[in-house]
Amino acid sequence: MSSSTPSNARPSRVTTTRLAELKAAGERIVMITAYDAPGARLADAAGVDSILVGDSLGMTVLGYDSTLPVTMDDMVRATAAVSRGTSRALVVADLPFLSYQVSVEDAVRNAGRLLAEGGAQAVKLEGGSEVADLVGILVDAGIPVVGHVGLTPQSVNVFGGYKTQGKDVEGALTLVDDCLALEAAGACAVVLELVPAELAALVSEELTIPTIGIGAGAGCDGQVQVFHDVLGLGDFTPRHARRFAEIGEAIIAAIAAYAGEVRTGEFPAEGQLSHLDEAVLAELERALPLTESED
Repeated sequence: MSSSTPSNARPSRVTTTRLAELKAAGERIVMITAYDAPGARLADAAGVDSILVGDSLGMTVLGYDSTLPVTMDDMVRATAAVSRGTSRALVVADLPFLSYQVSVEDAVRNAGRLLAEGGAQAVKLEGGSEVADLVGILVDAGIPVVGHVGLTPQSVNVFGGYKTQGKDVEGALTLVDDCLALEAAGACAVVLELVPAELAALVSEELTIPTIGIGAGAGCDGQVQVFHDVLGLGDFTPRHARRFAEIGEAIIAAIAAYAGEVRTGEFPAEGQLSHLDEAVLAELERALPLTESED
């Protein structure tokens, strides 16, 4: 039997170890969010390295104005859908607000759900030195962890809005310490959100684990962006994002065209129909009661 891989074999899944290899080789890591199987399938086919099932689904999919209302059940359901839509990308799932802050037991249980029920290969949680011990416990339990520092959306009310973090010396040094604490605890990567580009570049050089930036400049080892921002599916595009297509406008045009053809009777046309056999139709017409007209 040939030892070569069959042409129809599923591609091997990107692992957390592979992310470290990409950093060591100086190759940029590509991450994007997804929240359902169709979106994940498209991202996977595009060749991204990792898909983040972000609690940003609260705003992009569920219609909330923040990530705070997102529940564990929301995250497990979305993560399972994304996992079913992928075969190659590393799936990372967010631990939502209050799923890990209350107790270690809650954190381990909920993180385990994202792997066991959701099919994720890693979880992400927000915080630095204050969650380092928890990161170590999760890693010891066999749960890979991605950290998240800088602007942490679950703490938006503490920050007083979505503001760049680490802009002064004290804040910058704290962020560096947080990243080093996460690395020492066993985190496999860290997301840097809304951090000055120069600081993010310094942190990326200091750490042996990969940094994934969002609004943190090109000096990071990789980038993550929100699916809807990249494709132009939202009404608002943050400064740190870029619309690489205007899929939203294309969707509106397509639905408007569909609506127009329904109203004119052009749709459905012959190509969208099936027909009864003439003999079956004749027998059916004989079997149906006749409607007699009234004089």
